[in-house]
Amino acid sequence: MNQQQTMNPENGIIALETYGIDLTQLAQEGKIDPVIGREDEIRRIIQILSRRTKNNPVLIGEPGTGKTTVVEGLAKRIIEGDVPENLKGKKLVTLDLGAMVAGAMFRGQFEERLKNFIKEVIKTDGEIIVFIDELHTIVGAGAAEGQMDASNMIKPELARGRMKVIGATTLNEYQKYIEKDAALERRFQHVYLAEPNCDDTITILRGIKDKYEVHHGLRIKDSALIAAATLSNRYISDRFLPDKAVDLMDEAAAKLRMEMNSAPEEIDTSRRKLLQLEVEREALKKEKDSMSKDRLNVVKSEINQINKKLEKDLAVWEKEKLNIQEFQGLKEQLEKTKNNLDIAQRNQDYQGAAKIQYSDIPELEKKMETMSANIKNNHFIKLEVDPDDIAEIVSKWTGIPVTKLISGEKEKLLNLESKLRNRVKGQEVALKLTSDVIRMSKMGVSDEHRPIGSFLFMGNTGVGKTELAKSLAESLFDDDRALVRIDMSEFMEPHSIAKLIGSPPGYVGYDEGGQLTEKIRRRPYSVILFDEIEKSHPNVLNILLQILDDGRLTDTKGRTVNFTNTIIIMTSNLKESELKSVLRPELLNRIDEIIIFDDLSEHIIEQIVEMQLEELRRKIALQKISIECDDSVKAYLVQNGYQREYGARPINRLIKREILSELSRHMLENPETEKINITIDDGEIKLTEK
Repeated sequence: MNQQQTMNPENGIIALETYGIDLTQLAQEGKIDPVIGREDEIRRIIQILSRRTKNNPVLIGEPGTGKTTVVEGLAKRIIEGDVPENLKGKKLVTLDLGAMVAGAMFRGQFEERLKNFIKEVIKTDGEIIVFIDELHTIVGAGAAEGQMDASNMIKPELARGRMKVIGATTLNEYQKYIEKDAALERRFQHVYLAEPNCDDTITILRGIKDKYEVHHGLRIKDSALIAAATLSNRYISDRFLPDKAVDLMDEAAAKLRMEMNSAPEEIDTSRRKLLQLEVEREALKKEKDSMSKDRLNVVKSEINQINKKLEKDLAVWEKEKLNIQEFQGLKEQLEKTKNNLDIAQRNQDYQGAAKIQYSDIPELEKKMETMSANIKNNHFIKLEVDPDDIAEIVSKWTGIPVTKLISGEKEKLLNLESKLRNRVKGQEVALKLTSDVIRMSKMGVSDEHRPIGSFLFMGNTGVGKTELAKSLAESLFDDDRALVRIDMSEFMEPHSIAKLIGSPPGYVGYDEGGQLTEKIRRRPYSVILFDEIEKSHPNVLNILLQILDDGRLTDTKGRTVNFTNTIIIMTSNLKESELKSVLRPELLNRIDEIIIFDDLSEHIIEQIVEMQLEELRRKIALQKISIECDDSVKAYLVQNGYQREYGARPINRLIKREILSELSRHMLENPETEKINITIDDGEIKLTEK
């Protein structure tokens, strides 16, 4: 019975071991990552711990800035003896509040556990310093009706100075929980941790990369560390350094490690594509129509091509895996040999140490160097994390294409005007200005704290303002649906701003977020079109000031949304003389370019007619039908569809009314039709089969 009581943590005998984690012991065993920098913060903690009373520091900083790491750094300093005399030999123990609350079923059980833990700490007479991570959790922990929470039980001991506590929490949670309890707050001394800059983050990454290299069995290039810090700082705005940079480095290494142990993405994609085609082949075998037979032949051809490629890729991959395994075996052998060298030197076996140092180690290093040269040329498996790997992870996290420009993409950027010109006719100035902005952004020479570009497109209706925005989205993303379109005629009332950034707390729709902010949070690399901006209420336009100037917007939940990777396009049908009476000067001053679109001439309308007829041919070709139009049809469409004040839109309506409706009827009446000729007869469009 007595032995059972002794082993019960409720009685305080082993409460310290049960609910505490000894950080100094972990540091002694080498289980804590190196702590780089933060000397000022650690010195400030030591200074506070050396006080006679109220010697309890609390680390306050944003998530991921290194609060817990600073305390681990203090534990390493204690082990190394790099602390004042009054802290030498002390133990730094983390209180596991979750384990203490877990299983406390009966009234008073939690209080008994905590009281016994505190009693054990006090018994050591200051030899143990308690660390409480997420300090705000002690407020309300274990509280029930008529019971005390953890914070009220700790307060008296903090006031008397019999128990030293280091806390860590975020600024928001400190304000929400700790500051409200003035009696608790006055017992702690603040130590603020600012987010480190890029240079400091790179230094931190260099200090910890060895641990990650050993874990993943890879080498991480120094250029990859620099890329992790700079790219995370620029593109990941809702998290903090160094945490987000460390995560980038870790995930990039994990991706390469995964490719060693599982099929590379290229082979996996080929296998999935092959499976998909085989399913399609079996389904098509049951069909008898000519279209299905044609498709079956195409599918069989694709299956043969993929099988040949897959067979070749698998052979290359297997060979690379064997080389990697041999290299890793040599690396492990080298590590063991170095450990043997340390043992031999400690045992004063100088002859054995000399053999290892001057014979065994150089021989292994030479073999590894030869193997490393062969592995560098691997197609599927890499042993080094480089900046491209980091950029690829950033792209997957954010959807922002920050990977290195390949030659095909360079050509695409150089010829961007030509691609835009395929859809937008007669607006050469607008095409050049927008293309220049995209090129500057892609090459990294634009202002990274503002949107990629901001434009106000002005001109009569139907001249190509909205079409250019769609074409720009298609050119950047190969999909014109990547356009976020906000119709400003829906924002004519002052309260309609809630649609963009979300409803205020307490109103209907607060949990849903705003139409604009939510779309950009999910897809931060977008073209945003504010269509017919003059129709919105002036108060709604005020939110654009912050977007255009700082590249960010705060929604009603207090979340900052990053707009620095967006292109802002506003369209207006106003004349230039009316512009200043509708839009405020401070808004106009923040726009990169105000572009006046020219009215479309008859010559440009002819090009638009040809473009729309070509689009019609493409759609009808999907039905295995070809169509031909002579010049008289084009002249008819130009003559009857061209109205200078309405631009190109009447052309589209005329084609739908005069040609598409007749085509639909003709195809229904003549399902076997393969060729249709469109002509003008007595001033009317006629369809005939060829």
